[in-house]
Amino acid sequence: MDITIIGPGNMGRAIGARALAGGHPVTFVGKTPGSAEKAAKDIEASAKNSVKVSTAGLDTVELGDVVVLAVPYGVNIELAKQLGSKLSGKIVVDIANPLNATYDGLATAPDSSSAEEVAKVTVSDAEVVKAFNTTYAGTLLAGQVAGQPLDIFIASDDADAKNRIAQLARDGGMRPLDAGPLSRSRQIEAMQFLHITLQGTLGANWGSAIKILG
Repeated sequence: MDITIIGPGNMGRAIGARALAGGHPVTFVGKTPGSAEKAAKDIEASAKNSVKVSTAGLDTVELGDVVVLAVPYGVNIELAKQLGSKLSGKIVVDIANPLNATYDGLATAPDSSSAEEVAKVTVSDAEVVKAFNTTYAGTLLAGQVAGQPLDIFIASDDADAKNRIAQLARDGGMRPLDAGPLSRSRQIEAMQFLHITLQGTLGANWGSAIKILG
């Protein structure tokens, strides 16, 4: 799969590193050419079998099979609108956690989620998937916490889209978990909100992970 990551920040780089480690080519898109180029340089050593990492501008990029919106809540929705028909036939991955302005709750309504809001403004023949929002950038770069592979919770209304993102996660050394339809993003996002609030209590310094054991 060709992966386009829009947003070369910490999370975008970490997802890119896991994709490269799994043998998938990555293209970074940033606000400036310099930000995308730095992200590409920072993770190129992760590449398996010399798979390619490249950069492009938002106006000129040829989007890959999978488009990761590695940007904050609100920006993701505007990006989906801006890209419009360019997202036709693509799998669009939303990683945002919709924290409110005071960081003490979610900005979305109880009957919605960041991913569902992205889906509302995305062209009808693109498939929106929620994934990677419960992992922190540092843990994604490592692909594990305390010797355990990261669990990646995946929600979408399209089974094939979920399967492809699950394969992307497996190829990168992680364990995908099918959480159900896109509406399950509400619970996944709420779960990560709790995980965020516990960082001070745990003293985890953004190095913890949500893991299902059994």
